[in-house]
Amino acid sequence: MKSRFAPDRQLTVRMVTVLFLLGLLYVVFAAVLVALLKSVVLVVLIAGGLLFAQYWYSDRVALFAMKAQEVSPEEAPQLHGAVDRLCALADMPKPRIALAGMDLPNAFATGRDADHAVLCVTTGLLRRLEPDELDGVLAHELSHIAHKDVAVITIASFLGVLAGLGVRVGFYTGLVGGRARRDQNTTMIVLAVVAVSAAVYALSFVLIRALSRYRELAADRSAAILTGQPSALASALVKVTGAGAKIPSKDLRTAQAFNAVLFAPALTGEEGSVSRFFSTHPPLQRRLDALAELSARLGDRVVEHSETE
Repeated sequence: MKSRFAPDRQLTVRMVTVLFLLGLLYVVFAAVLVALLKSVVLVVLIAGGLLFAQYWYSDRVALFAMKAQEVSPEEAPQLHGAVDRLCALADMPKPRIALAGMDLPNAFATGRDADHAVLCVTTGLLRRLEPDELDGVLAHELSHIAHKDVAVITIASFLGVLAGLGVRVGFYTGLVGGRARRDQNTTMIVLAVVAVSAAVYALSFVLIRALSRYRELAADRSAAILTGQPSALASALVKVTGAGAKIPSKDLRTAQAFNAVLFAPALTGEEGSVSRFFSTHPPLQRRLDALAELSARLGDRVVEHSETE
């Protein structure tokens, strides 16, 4: 799908690289499981079933978990109107629109491709943002759809899900044979499956986090260029990020599981070197600095903000 969103070759290279590395890791992982479990059919059924479910139903699962419902233009005229304008400006298909009834100000896009994408915002976001700020957030999420990184993240996270499942199953079941075969050899096989699954999960976790951080910067840049207002997007970032302390804990717990796809993380911890390495989003200040640089080139006044405020 071509659109007027600014192309990002670095994002494309990173997505292809991550998919290639994860695919290679997946082949090795599957080969080790087949060697340990002595069952090609079992491995293929588990892997294939999970991949199909995650890829095909990712949008429905996300909406269900966030307690969101699709809304019609009559139910949310302001939201639909803004998306209509931005999609016309970007020359891209309009995604389905959903609304999550929570005070947490945030948004996300999900779906396996542009024709099956859904853009969801919370009621808290609509209450807090001005129209130009809302346009910046919506353009950010539409950029994820146009650049196809939503689908890439969905596929890439599959291996981590499978590896994590391998760890859990390995801990709670024998994986092979019945009671008569629960001997020392079986125990060693189970431990080996857990070890391999844990290693694969750790590697996939790091790769996906690295891609996730860059794609947020890429979406910020593309959205700011499309709307021509980096300052509005910067203002929205400040409002959304600064609202966490006032949000009910149940909303934060619900959204935290989807941090990787949210416009801004639901919970932010200390921004040390280690935590940044494992975070799904770049630090707020880095995003604001990038928007400030872009603003200087576009002649727009960006919001001034420092980490100490």
